[in-house]
Amino acid sequence: MQTKHFVNDPTKLVAAALRSHCITRPELTLDTENKILYAPGSSNVSIVSGGGSGHEPSFTGFVGEGFLSASVAGTVFASPSARQVLTAIENVDGSKGVLVTVMNYTGDVLNFGVALEKAKARNPGLQIEMLVVGDDVGVPRSRAGKVGRRGIAGTVLVHKVTGAMAAAGFELKDVVRVGRLVAQNMASIGVSLSHVHVPGRPRADASEGSLGPDEVELGMGIHNEAGCGRRSGADAELPSLVAEMLRQILDTSDKDRNFLPTRTAEMAVLINNLGALSVLELGAVVTEVVDQLQGHYQIKPVRVFAGTFMTSLDGPGFSITLLNTVDTGVGKSLLELLDAPSNVSGWQVPARQIGAPSGKHAGKGGATASKTETKDTEQECLLQCDIGSARSRLENGLKAVIAAEPEVTKYDEIVGDGDCGTTLKRGAEAILKRLSSSPPKDIIALLSEVATAVEDSMDGTSGALYAIFLNSLTHFFKLHAGEKRAVDTKFWSEALKSTLAALAKYTPARIGDRTLMDALQPYEDTLQSTGDPRKAAEAAKDGAAKTASMHPGLGRTVYIGNEASWFGKVPDPGAFGLSKFFEGLVQE
Repeated sequence: MQTKHFVNDPTKLVAAALRSHCITRPELTLDTENKILYAPGSSNVSIVSGGGSGHEPSFTGFVGEGFLSASVAGTVFASPSARQVLTAIENVDGSKGVLVTVMNYTGDVLNFGVALEKAKARNPGLQIEMLVVGDDVGVPRSRAGKVGRRGIAGTVLVHKVTGAMAAAGFELKDVVRVGRLVAQNMASIGVSLSHVHVPGRPRADASEGSLGPDEVELGMGIHNEAGCGRRSGADAELPSLVAEMLRQILDTSDKDRNFLPTRTAEMAVLINNLGALSVLELGAVVTEVVDQLQGHYQIKPVRVFAGTFMTSLDGPGFSITLLNTVDTGVGKSLLELLDAPSNVSGWQVPARQIGAPSGKHAGKGGATASKTETKDTEQECLLQCDIGSARSRLENGLKAVIAAEPEVTKYDEIVGDGDCGTTLKRGAEAILKRLSSSPPKDIIALLSEVATAVEDSMDGTSGALYAIFLNSLTHFFKLHAGEKRAVDTKFWSEALKSTLAALAKYTPARIGDRTLMDALQPYEDTLQSTGDPRKAAEAAKDGAAKTASMHPGLGRTVYIGNEASWFGKVPDPGAFGLSKFFEGLVQE
């Protein structure tokens, strides 16, 4: 759990965040005292919503044309007061009526309810309705009791549809009816890697209820509330998590969670980032959800909205919302309302229909079709090499790299970007898999398979360097393929010398620069001078160890800026990982 913040005073934090909306969008108006953000006035139905702060862009990011007329902010994770809500109701244009939308939390429902009743008492002619949204299936009926489901990210879809209707000039009664229809045909569930720390609270509280290193909280609420259970191991991997989340939403036999009255063949999907999920990982979530909906449930996602819509501060998780595409009965379909234009900062997503793509990039599921793999030219190899022994030694080296991944990763998290260990492991696993599926008949075929596996699986600088190295090594062997010559340590030494010369054309890295060269060059030098692979592996190990006390000449460590914390302690992760490979090569 992240317990450090740039702003530790929650009152100042909320006030500053509210002001930012008027800075970036000058057409908005802020009532600083009551923490209310207003959109420019209109002659249509006004929509007021809000809740505790910490869920941005909900609700302040949805103030504007096509969404909300006003949002009311409480302190972090706490409902605004009835006085604040009443002020908002009485300051929006009520000539066509006011819809007050609130998520189903006791404090919010009570405070918004008090404000609504006071508004009616003060102005008997005011048309005003309240819509309570509860879409979370993470809490089963048996636990929710009379309180009902919590409101989470699905509320944004209610805002979108009702806001579009209001902007189109529909009457209050229709806006309310369709809003309720959406709420009744929608279900959501979230998951998070950890709880969050609220600015201003004691950091000691961060350990309370904390998750284990491999645990996730399934069904977690947006205020740090516990969910329906924790998962770990394989059950915490994305495919398993998504499968369980979709089951809880869609399983009609689960009477404790089957909140959808029906299930339409086409659905709108909202994938919401709880605050700290990387864009990369959110993309993987989107793909997994859509694949499972189509493959397991034969549901067609006709709209998929992915992004940050309702957060739990910097929560490292996501939620899934499914919405039936029901008939609205107002002359505009649900999809038309979802696609309607808006002018708010929190809804910056294009509406796209998933269908059969056309054009030169058409492929399965809209993906670009892969090109046919290019095959190496067949070449007779007369080199004398025990391919079984070579493959066995190679596999030992690869397994040593895989085993060393946690240690390599630990080092790279200190002096790099943390991906060196996983990159090496991914490459090693890809090579093992390729050799298993396509057993090589000779040493050239073996090297070709290794080079191809590395090209396909390893990215970044290290992936490129290894690909250059392996292709150059393969080229050297091909140049000598017609020779009836033993592939002994002398031959390997010559091959490595030639390969290192080729590698030098592409990188200035040399011994002393704190790179993988500090392990590779000593290995080649020692193999050439002694002809002993064990001594060469030992030299690579020593070379990698020395990098701990080297000032970086190349690589990401040059600009990390924390040299005092690792100098003399942490070796270069790439050199360390390569030395582990060489150690494995000489294992019997």
